[in-house]
Amino acid sequence: MLPELPKPFFVLAPMDDVTDTVFRQIVAGTAAPDLFFTEFVNVDGLQSVGRPKLLKKLRFVPSETRLVAQLWGLKPENFKAVAAQIASGELARELGLPEGCNFVGVDLNMGCPAKSEVQNGACSALIKLENRDLASDIIEATREGLAGRLPLSVKTRLGFTEVDMTWFEFLLGKQLDSITVHGRTRREMSKVPAHWDLIGEVVTLRNRLGAKTLIVGNGDVMTRQQGSALAATHGLDGIMIGRGIFQDPYVFATNSPWPEQTAAARVRLYRQQVQLFKDTWQNRERNILSLNRFCKVYVNGFDGAKELRERLMACTNAEDSLAIMDEALTVAELTA
Repeated sequence: MLPELPKPFFVLAPMDDVTDTVFRQIVAGTAAPDLFFTEFVNVDGLQSVGRPKLLKKLRFVPSETRLVAQLWGLKPENFKAVAAQIASGELARELGLPEGCNFVGVDLNMGCPAKSEVQNGACSALIKLENRDLASDIIEATREGLAGRLPLSVKTRLGFTEVDMTWFEFLLGKQLDSITVHGRTRREMSKVPAHWDLIGEVVTLRNRLGAKTLIVGNGDVMTRQQGSALAATHGLDGIMIGRGIFQDPYVFATNSPWPEQTAAARVRLYRQQVQLFKDTWQNRERNILSLNRFCKVYVNGFDGAKELRERLMACTNAEDSLAIMDEALTVAELTA
């Protein structure tokens, strides 16, 4: 089972090249959700010679105590093998974590709409009726690998080209610990507002079938208050927030202090992330340019932000970025 969680519980969504250990640690230090997810990592790659390059997506530190590993791929036997490595703690040891420090669950990505994954028949392509047998094999293989040692969940969408409640009947029949429902179809991508009424219909279906699976809603949630209201309206067990974190690093706080944060406080928080990035990825496993999307989050909303942001986003190494911020923090308007 999942660790003891409040109702509703809040989750930081898995986002590729975003929710790495560095950013998760920053979020944990501002206002932590109840659960974190890793970036999604390919099990077929993990069971190949490319494994060393993929392990960075699963890297974490001992203070990350409520972290779910999200997996995707096509070969059930690889899901089984990786799930067993996770559940036994073998993979955590490979990452350099001490004994007793491990992930708290495994999630299967059956919702990513990216063209490359879908064309290969993975992620949201598994929603299609013709791929249900493979989806079933993946779930059962992962469960066999976990052997009851960790909970199993699925993150998915309302359908592929159109809303498909038979998909949720199928998933609810698998006795998963939880299902996260992104309130759009694959065809809709993120081009339309999330259909929260349809997420609520999944809860109704769950209740009618008598399943014990927890249902988590996801899509367009920008504040904790909004998420709590949606959970109450639709009877949800949890709320997952993704892009909302880019509007407010304190999005999981009951009362976010972000709107009142000074320019100096915003820059210092970004500086903290850049320093942690530098300390964590000492072998340049991550490109410094991946920080640019975060720069827009922190260096924003104050006089001179645009110019400072442009300087920072032009940096090709963390040292230059840190030096620029140290210089900026001595400027009167940033230290006031």
